[in-house]
Amino acid sequence: MKKALITGITGQDGSYLADFLLYKGYEVHGIVRRSSSFNRGRIDHLYRDEHLPNVRFFLHYGDLADSEQMTDLIYNFKPDEIYHLGAQSHVRVSFDLPEYTGNITALGTTRLLEALRRSGVKARFYQASSSEMFGAAPPPQSESTPFHPRSPYGAAKVYAYWMVRNHREGYGLFACNGILFNHESPRRGEAFVTRKITFGLANILAGKEKKLYFGNLEARRDWGYAPDYVEAMWLMLQQEKPDDYVIGTGETYSVREFMEAAFSYMNMDWRDYVEIDPVYFRPTEVECLQADSAKSKRELGWVPKVSFKDLVKIMVDSDLEAAGLSSPGEGRKIVRNKGLTWSG
Repeated sequence: MKKALITGITGQDGSYLADFLLYKGYEVHGIVRRSSSFNRGRIDHLYRDEHLPNVRFFLHYGDLADSEQMTDLIYNFKPDEIYHLGAQSHVRVSFDLPEYTGNITALGTTRLLEALRRSGVKARFYQASSSEMFGAAPPPQSESTPFHPRSPYGAAKVYAYWMVRNHREGYGLFACNGILFNHESPRRGEAFVTRKITFGLANILAGKEKKLYFGNLEARRDWGYAPDYVEAMWLMLQQEKPDDYVIGTGETYSVREFMEAAFSYMNMDWRDYVEIDPVYFRPTEVECLQADSAKSKRELGWVPKVSFKDLVKIMVDSDLEAAGLSSPGEGRKIVRNKGLTWSG
């Protein structure tokens, strides 16, 4: 039985990855930060009392700011694969907390790589790189596109990317960068723009809100479905040699187009409910991110299964259901028809 260690397991990607690896027969260990309040709603369905037989899912306290603790965890559990997803991952917030973002998102990766190197454990390492590293680089962006980050978050991810490359080339670690473009789901945090749209729409229909407030509606992103993307993470660590891969759909849509798709799904006009608030604009904007994922298709055999329009329906249906409201139900049908039963 293979053993995997996941940082950021309570987040969107970490929870879907845990689902997927358990489906594949792995023993899964996740790192969580100690807190007086629990933030484990995305993984509650996986928890079983560790005293019961055949338990394969375990949580451990840890912090990416503590290198000694990371070393202890890796040395004690000796994982076969490490998936490093933990970070301060909100781009807008990174402008307000640039030092903290650098400490956790950039140096946190260095601490984990050094912990792996010093432990002597022969684990394969996945780094959650980001399309935000490309920033102002003209689209489409591939593995050979020069980075031009436009946020503290993007800059921190560039640092982490090169530390992975240096540990791979200098110390022989099996370490991969997965440069994932935007990927969304019902488990996306409510502060991220796509979930803010679908969650806000459900609140409007439930009578809890009358208006939603956003910044730049013309920013274009390459949006995919998160469960598709965690499978790509796993595929990278199954290759004979470590490498870096861009993962995306190759299609771009603006924030406005996402909003239009969500509201029109419920036969509503988004313009009746949305206002612009300058507080949500970034000091430096990324206008367009579009993936050229030809390499991942060629070498990993990876292609996205869920389209943009289907993604919007899945997210709207989920938030309507959570609010106790009826929906067209197409989103749930799409998940079943695509065979993504492992995603929970």
